[in-house]
Amino acid sequence: MKVRKAVIPAAGLGTRFLPATKALAKEMLPIIDKPTIQYIVEEAKKSGIEDILIVTGKGKRPIEDHFDSVPELEQNLKEKGKHDLLRLVEQTTDINIYFIRQSHPRGLGDAILTAKDFVGNEPFVVMLGDDIMQDKVPLTQQLMERYDQTHASTLAVMKVPHEEVNKYGVIDPGAQSQPGLYDVKQFVEKPDIEKAPSDLAIIGRYLLTPEIFDMLETQKPGAGNEIQLTDAIDRLNQIQRVFAHEFKGDRFDVGYKFGYLKTSIEFGLKHPEVKDDLKAYIKELGKKLK
Repeated sequence: MKVRKAVIPAAGLGTRFLPATKALAKEMLPIIDKPTIQYIVEEAKKSGIEDILIVTGKGKRPIEDHFDSVPELEQNLKEKGKHDLLRLVEQTTDINIYFIRQSHPRGLGDAILTAKDFVGNEPFVVMLGDDIMQDKVPLTQQLMERYDQTHASTLAVMKVPHEEVNKYGVIDPGAQSQPGLYDVKQFVEKPDIEKAPSDLAIIGRYLLTPEIFDMLETQKPGAGNEIQLTDAIDRLNQIQRVFAHEFKGDRFDVGYKFGYLKTSIEFGLKHPEVKDDLKAYIKELGKKLK
C-alpha cells in the first residue's frame, strides 16, 4: 500500500523558548523568513505525501492561519506586482492540510493516537517539527522507499555523541538487512548513558504501520509520566518487524536555543538576500572575539 499521509505533532508548550512562546507557537519561530514547521511540510510535499494532519494544542491557531489563504494580502501583492512574494505566500496553501487538537499534553504517543481516524488502515509518516533534515533525497522519501522494499515500520536513526544518548530514544541494533538498514532488538527511551545499547538515536522521522494504534491505546505512561511513542514501537516490534534506517544527511535540531541559533546562521549563509552581508559580519565579529 502506498504511503500517502503524514502526521506532524505540534501541540507542545515550547517551554525551552519562553517567554517568546508564551503567545507564539514554537513551530512558528522563523529560520530567516520561514517558520520551522514550513520546512517540515515542504519535506513531506517533496517526498510525495498527499495529506498532512497537524496535531495542535492551545495557542497554536497561528499555524492554521499560516497554511490558510489570505485573500487581502494576495490581492495587495497582485496589485503591486510583487509576484515573487505572491508565489511564496501561495506555496503555503498548495497542499491538503488538516488539523486536530490534542486536548491535554500527555506525550508524543498520545498526540499520534489522535490521528487514528485520519490515518485509517494505512501506513503513515510521523514528522517531528524540531528536526529539519536536508539531503539530496528527502529523509521522508528515503523511509517511503524502504517501506516499498520491506512493507514494515521503519524509523530514522543517526549516530550521536555517546554523552548525548540520554536525550533520545535509542535502538539496540541487530544485523544490517541492507547497508544502512538495521533489524532492531529493542527500542529504549532516554537510556542512562552507561546503559545505552548504541549511539544510534531516533531522529524525528517515523514510518509506521497502522498497528501502532493498537499499541498506543494500551500503552502505559513511561518517561516523564507520558505516553511514549518509543515504548509503543518497542511493543510493536514484538509482533511485527520494525527496522531502523540510518540517515547520512544533515540534521538541524531547532528544539533548543543553541541549535536554533546555529540553524539560523547556517541557513542565513545560504540565503540569497542575506548571505553576503552575514558572511562579512561573521568575519568582522570573529576578529573581535579573538
